[in-house]
Amino acid sequence: MLSNSPYILMLDCDMYCNDPTSARQAMCFHFDPEMSPSLAFVQFPQAFRDISENDIYDSEVRSAYTILWPGLDGLKGPVLSGTNFYIKREALCCHSIKKGHFAHSLYSRELKDSFGPSNEFIKSLRQDYKKPNLNDNGEASNMLLEEAKVLASCSYEDHTKWGKEVGFLYDSVAEDFLTGFVMQCKGWISAYVAPSSSSRPQFLGTSTTNLNDLLTQGTRWGSGLVDVALSRFSPLFYGSSRTSFLHSMGYAELSLFPLLYCLPLWCFATIPPLYLLNGIPLYPEVSDPYFSIFLFIFLSSLSKHLHEVVVTGRPIRKWINEQRIWMIKSVTCHLYGSLDAILKKFDLRKASFLTTNKVADNEQIKLYRGGKFDFRTSTIFVAPLVTVMLVNLASIVGGVYRIMFMGTDWRKMFGQVLLSFYIIVMNYVVIEGMVLRKDKGRIPLYVN
Repeated sequence: MLSNSPYILMLDCDMYCNDPTSARQAMCFHFDPEMSPSLAFVQFPQAFRDISENDIYDSEVRSAYTILWPGLDGLKGPVLSGTNFYIKREALCCHSIKKGHFAHSLYSRELKDSFGPSNEFIKSLRQDYKKPNLNDNGEASNMLLEEAKVLASCSYEDHTKWGKEVGFLYDSVAEDFLTGFVMQCKGWISAYVAPSSSSRPQFLGTSTTNLNDLLTQGTRWGSGLVDVALSRFSPLFYGSSRTSFLHSMGYAELSLFPLLYCLPLWCFATIPPLYLLNGIPLYPEVSDPYFSIFLFIFLSSLSKHLHEVVVTGRPIRKWINEQRIWMIKSVTCHLYGSLDAILKKFDLRKASFLTTNKVADNEQIKLYRGGKFDFRTSTIFVAPLVTVMLVNLASIVGGVYRIMFMGTDWRKMFGQVLLSFYIIVMNYVVIEGMVLRKDKGRIPLYVN
C-alpha cells in the first residue's frame, strides 16, 4: 500500500544484497518483451560468507544451486527458493485473477473472500490503479498508513483464501517451494541468474556451521517437502496435467527426496551388514557375471557424483564431504522430517516452523574451522549414527572372522564387506567422535 511497487525483492532476515546491480540483472529479464508477460520471478543463488574452505557440513548446498536449479531453468525455471528473488507483484498477489476480473464488481464477495476486507488493497490490484497523491494533503497519507497497519496484522488473512488458494501456503513449512510450483502450474515461468565463480555473489548470508543446526534445518525442510508430496498439490498428480512431464518429475524428485533417501539408506546401512554378520550371502559372488552389474551401478553412481563436483570447480574433498553428509542426513533428519509429514497427514501432529540458529559460539566456530564435527546435538540425531557405525563395525569384524576361521567363501561375501567398508571409511568422523576425541564436541559416552 505504501509503495505499490510492481516488483518486490524477497530476502531472508540473515541475507543481504552484496551486489546492487542484481536489480538491473533481474529487470533485464522482467523487461524482456519475450519473457515478461509470463515471467513471475528471477531467482538468484544463495551464497554464504561464513563457510570454511573444507565445508564439512555441505552448507554451500552445491548440488541445488549448480546442478538442480540450472537444470530446471531449462524447463519452466527454478524453484522459488524463499530468498534472493525479484518477484512480480501481479504474480504474487493475483496470479489467479484474469484481466478484467474487477470490471463487474470491484468489491465483490469473491474478491474479499480471496484478498481480505481491505478495499484499498483490492483496488491496488487493478492494472489501472493510481495511488492517491500524498503531496496534496495529509488525509491520503494517513489513510494509507492506517490501511497498511491493517494489512500488516497477523490476523488479516483469517477466514479468507489468502494463503490457501491465492498464496498457496497450505499450512506448509515449504511454502516457498509450493508457491513457486503452483505459480508455474498456472502458466508462469521463472529465470535463474547465477554469477560465475570469479564474480562477486549478488547476495550473501549466514549458513549453518554445526551439526545440530544443520540437522534441525534439514528436518524442517524434509517435513515441508514431503508434506507437499503428500498433499493435493503433489507434483506427481497436481503437476502432471498442468505442466510438462519433465517439469513435474523435477518437482516430484525434490518433494520426495527426503523419503526416497532415508528408506534405501537405512536398508543399505543395516540389512547387508546384518546378513554378513550371520554369514548369509546377499549379493552374487565375485565370479558370477551378475556381480558386475551391482559393481557397475555402485561405481557409476559414485563416478557421476564425483564428475558433478569436479565440473563445478570443487576439489575431490568436496565429494567426500557431500557423500558423508548425504548419508548422515538420510538416516537422521530425512527420516524424522518424513515421519513428521506423515504424522501431520494423519492429523497426529500439527505443522511447526522451527527456526535455525545461525549464531555459533567461539568453540563451535573453532571446531568447524578445524574440520571437526560438533556432535553436541540431540540424542535422536546422534543415536542413529552410532547405531549404524556399530552395526557395520561388528559386521566387518564378524564377517572377516567367518572368512578366516570358519571357512566362509569370501567371494560370496565380498559385496557386503565392500559396502560396510565403504560406509565405515566415509563416516570415520563418527568413529572418531565415539572413540578418539576428547574435546567437548565428541559423542557423549552414554550414547555409545
